[in-house]
Amino acid sequence: MNRTSEYEFTVIVPLYNEEDNILRLEKTLSAYLRDSVCRTCILFVNDGSTDGSLAGIRAACGRQKDFYYISFARNCGLSAALKAGFDYVESPFTGYIDADLQTDPEDFNILLPYMKDYDMAIGVRVKRNDSGFKRFQSKFANSFRRMMTGDGATDTGCPLKVFRTAAAREFPMFKGMHRFFPALLLLQDGARYKEVPVSHRQRTAGVSKFTVWNRMMSSFADCFAYRWMRSRYIRYKVSDTNLKDAGRGGAGAAEVR
Repeated sequence: MNRTSEYEFTVIVPLYNEEDNILRLEKTLSAYLRDSVCRTCILFVNDGSTDGSLAGIRAACGRQKDFYYISFARNCGLSAALKAGFDYVESPFTGYIDADLQTDPEDFNILLPYMKDYDMAIGVRVKRNDSGFKRFQSKFANSFRRMMTGDGATDTGCPLKVFRTAAAREFPMFKGMHRFFPALLLLQDGARYKEVPVSHRQRTAGVSKFTVWNRMMSSFADCFAYRWMRSRYIRYKVSDTNLKDAGRGGAGAAEVR
């Protein structure tokens, strides 16, 4: 049995070569589980790390009863790690946070109450603790993405998000699509998202895996890929069936307390 079904909320933590951050992750995330507004577990997705990350995750999961993990045989990228999380999670709600902990898991408690009325709640980093050049990259890329997708989102790069699991599973996922979650959500009839200010802090261990190329240049190409995909996206609504409990529509029915 997939034990994430026993929880209301699962936090996906994708990581690649974050050996130096594992103990801090364990301490910070276990503290959040005690404070969460609903019953919550952690799902690490090891993206084919070549350092000691997997051993660290296994050890942390052995110490923490609400920690789980899946591990890739090879590095596949952030979008693949998130897709795997969406595929494996069986709780009604799914969250995402980066392993660098530049966002605070305690802020999930700010996002979760909005899930009563929305299909996704996304953090907006109002005070970025990044270099000026990195902030410029993000601002420019976000402006270009909004122009190309019309999603209206302010900060899609913020690594703190909450989804209805049923909605997240419907995202058509390709490499780079993690930057387009608001736009992907809006492909679903009647779906809505909410932006909420959250805190942001400096990385204290490990190194960023993003460069100018994979942060900006590839995201421009992905915008054109999204436009192509949007024009061919399949939408349908079943009006009648004699199948019992058809589909996965009940996955988002739980209440957030």
